[in-house]
Amino acid sequence: MTHDWLLVETLGSEPAVVAEGAHTKNLVPISTFLRRHPHLMAIQSAIGETVRAGKGLSSITPKNDRVICTEVVQMSDGRIHGVQIWLGAPDEEPPPRPVVGPLIWDLSTGTATDTSESLRIGGWDPAKETTHGRAFIDDLPRRDLNPNEAEILSMVIKPEGGLTICNTWDVTDYRGERITVGFVARSLFEEWDDGVERLICRAMNWRSVQDGPSIQEDLLGQRILDSLAEPGVHRALVDPRHWTLLKWLDEPVPFFDWRAGIVGERAHPDDKDTLAAMEAEFATGATSGVLRMVAHHGGWIPVHISVNRVELDKGVYAGLAAMRLPTQEELALAGLQESDEPAQGTRKARSRKEKATKT
Repeated sequence: MTHDWLLVETLGSEPAVVAEGAHTKNLVPISTFLRRHPHLMAIQSAIGETVRAGKGLSSITPKNDRVICTEVVQMSDGRIHGVQIWLGAPDEEPPPRPVVGPLIWDLSTGTATDTSESLRIGGWDPAKETTHGRAFIDDLPRRDLNPNEAEILSMVIKPEGGLTICNTWDVTDYRGERITVGFVARSLFEEWDDGVERLICRAMNWRSVQDGPSIQEDLLGQRILDSLAEPGVHRALVDPRHWTLLKWLDEPVPFFDWRAGIVGERAHPDDKDTLAAMEAEFATGATSGVLRMVAHHGGWIPVHISVNRVELDKGVYAGLAAMRLPTQEELALAGLQESDEPAQGTRKARSRKEKATKT
């Protein structure tokens, strides 16, 4: 064991090492990681006692030759996701402890809950981001393409209990700087205070380093993605089960309130037939149409959306959605009139049918 802090994830049957200092480890059981270490039992006991106590502890090994220091990584709901542990001589000072950010994804409701630490580590500005009720798309890096993101996205689109992921990716933070983030995630069925069982993904992140040459970024895929970018078109990956936005591949769309959802429960009631036809077309290929989205200041704004099927993993499909303002011809074909985003929530895009009803 080095003199770096170890980070162990404690949600499984045995504590597992996920980071040694800034170096990410792939959920190695602590008994395997410290197989022949003379203080293995003392370290295991310290981890267990820390989780039970819910706070950091300091203890001495049986031969009084080493000090074990621990700190908890605790989510805002009180659940402990992991323990940081350091072992050293009694007269040594521990090195600076790496900051670790706990977070959870509610896979049943499609919402994320962060902490200020997880936001900062992930490259977001904690002063400008909310921690509760976040959409999944707010937690994933924008534009940066990482091959291992398919694992995370597949976990959301096809949720199952007992899945684990531990990896690193390179992203651009809110200041435009390149950073490397390590993360671990585990999906669990949990019964909440309301008595409802939900599938929860509990995770931690930390600033990491790449061991050896970086192979995290799909450079060819990123170049292809960038070359296909079009002015005024905003692409995103969506969950085809209920059209939840998952990841922006361009800058977020500015002309409607995408956090209110793109379809689903927030769809315009008179667009149900159009939406049903698009869903049927998507089941076998690509689809496109004009749908009314929630405007920033109330009312509705028509948006042209096209969606193609993308296979993330074997049998796991996402939708690649491209959103833009419709042309006059597309508006006419959809039976809608052009509408700017209403300033006070009074102007709305109305179909010819609605206009005829009112007259």
